[in-house]
Amino acid sequence: MFVLANFINALATLFDFVLGAFIWIIVARALISWVNPDPYNPIVRFLREVTDPFLYKIRRLIPFSAAGGIDFSPIILIVAIMFLRSFLVPTLHHLAFNLG
Repeated sequence: MFVLANFINALATLFDFVLGAFIWIIVARALISWVNPDPYNPIVRFLREVTDPFLYKIRRLIPFSAAGGIDFSPIILIVAIMFLRSFLVPTLHHLAFNLG
């Protein structure tokens, strides 16, 4: 049973790392939106390809016109990720501790 506990513990640590890295990717995406970046730059393309599917879903729920022309979708996505990090990761660590 300790093998399963170690696996779940490692999975929780991996989720924490990935979610933390994704927050920084969203911040970078928001920062490059303030300037006029080259759309063919590989870094810009990567940031857009990774974040746009999530941001588009939020933008469908809260359009620009409802928010006064300001795009709050990165902030909403970061808050959702912070919720996942504070709920999912400790829950998985606790589950691993109880199994081991």
